[in-house]
Amino acid sequence: MMHFKRQAAQKQKVGDKRLASQSLTQKALRSIWRDKLTLVALAYLAVITIIALLAPFITDSIMQVNPNKPITVNKFTPPLTNGYILGADDIGRDQLARLLHAGGVSMGIGFFGALLALCIGVTLGMVAGFRGGTIDDLLNWFVTTLDSIPLLFILIIIASFTSFNSTLLILVFGLFGWFGTYRLIRGQAISLRPREYIIAAAALGAGTWRIIFAHILPNLVSITAIVLMRSIAGLILTESALSYLGFGVQPPQATWGNMLTKSLQFFRLGPHLIIFPILMITVTVLCFYIIGDGIRDAFDPTLQR
Repeated sequence: MMHFKRQAAQKQKVGDKRLASQSLTQKALRSIWRDKLTLVALAYLAVITIIALLAPFITDSIMQVNPNKPITVNKFTPPLTNGYILGADDIGRDQLARLLHAGGVSMGIGFFGALLALCIGVTLGMVAGFRGGTIDDLLNWFVTTLDSIPLLFILIIIASFTSFNSTLLILVFGLFGWFGTYRLIRGQAISLRPREYIIAAAALGAGTWRIIFAHILPNLVSITAIVLMRSIAGLILTESALSYLGFGVQPPQATWGNMLTKSLQFFRLGPHLIIFPILMITVTVLCFYIIGDGIRDAFDPTLQR
């Protein structure tokens, strides 16, 4: 019995030494791997992303359905009837085919809009936080001025010149959605500026951009990943809200937001037209938030075990 206890104690010591020798990134990946809820959310998003990317092939070659072709005799067909797995909409278009195509548009708007905003906010935030002085003052004034303009007002101005599509929404979200990220990253950069390795790199002759991208940016990977996940989720919800106000992607191009908005008037005739878009928006947004929380917990040193 003592022999087995001694072996168990030795194994525990080896495990503790191995864990202590791991870097923060390795510990974070280990924590994510042990977080089953985050893994389930990652698996769902991976599957839904692959399906969205393959939507044209699935609808054309497998389902052999045109998602934009109306068949009025089949309007409001309930699910699992006449070959419609998820039913048909108010003009007889296949609901499943439209959801597949809409998923690619909605998630594309969320991802690329958040990525553009992240790139702008992180870059300018690092520059302002590291350089300080006049550059910091000018950028703060610029951000404060633009952030005081309501997004709805900007959308109304744009709508008076052109109709909205996915590309235009990505640009609007990216160009006017980086202010919060800028403030967050600027604060982080200010806290990193007096660190010894930053001062040493500057003393050795490293330029501003080298210090920013080689020494400051690697310390912001975890926080930028969290911001990206939450921004994608927020933009998917924002697109849905703008569709309700008439500023989203215009039909016949489908998004989860405009599918839901249009189906609200047919609640009694086709409740399935509301249920499935709501389900896709809710589950997808929830998974992005779960992943963001999982990354935050994994990179929090106080929660490392």
